[in-house]
Amino acid sequence: MTVKNHDQVIDRREIASALLKALDRRHEVLDTIVESKDRDAAVAAVRDLLGTSEFCAEAVLNLRFDRLTVKERDRIRTELEDLDATLQWLPEQRPYSTGAGVRLRPFSDSKDDTELFRTRSTERLDESGSPWDQERVEQERRDGLKRIDDEAAAWFVAECTTGDEPSSVGLVFGELADNEVDVAIWVAPDARKQGYGTASLKQARSELAAYFPGTTLIIRTPA
Repeated sequence: MTVKNHDQVIDRREIASALLKALDRRHEVLDTIVESKDRDAAVAAVRDLLGTSEFCAEAVLNLRFDRLTVKERDRIRTELEDLDATLQWLPEQRPYSTGAGVRLRPFSDSKDDTELFRTRSTERLDESGSPWDQERVEQERRDGLKRIDDEAAAWFVAECTTGDEPSSVGLVFGELADNEVDVAIWVAPDARKQGYGTASLKQARSELAAYFPGTTLIIRTPA
């Protein structure tokens, strides 16, 4: 699946940052790895030590010895600075943008998901510029559920998992059109500017690739 979106820069930036942290704390990292029971345990231990994601911890474990030199550290540091310069905001400013603490689950016909869809739909306008009425909202929801059943769409609820119970923070809409999947992300008003949109898009890539293999992911306007 081909992705046309800047969120990949965030991924590259997080990997570079994790590698640099690992090299700066190389003695601790090495001790952590050699004391681990197996690779999975080592990944988890490095993740916790560096305060990074499992994906980045995997990159640390895959780091070759010929990249442990001062020259390589300087190269990674320069890459990190270059990546930071291309971003309008840094992951530290939107902590959920790395994907940690965020998950997607399939949209359902449940009461909670229906209410979340209604909340999103209050921001939608019809052809005349008026907000959708209740009948339009319900029709759009039912039409979407039918497309999901027909395997012509895949909708997801984005959840934050850092609290005692998962909380819904947004919606992801994937609509199949020929050999492309149109993707729209909506984040609840009280959850915006925290990185949930970027995290949802990252996870949507793999989810939609599984639902619609061999297609191209096209990011449209916000849902």
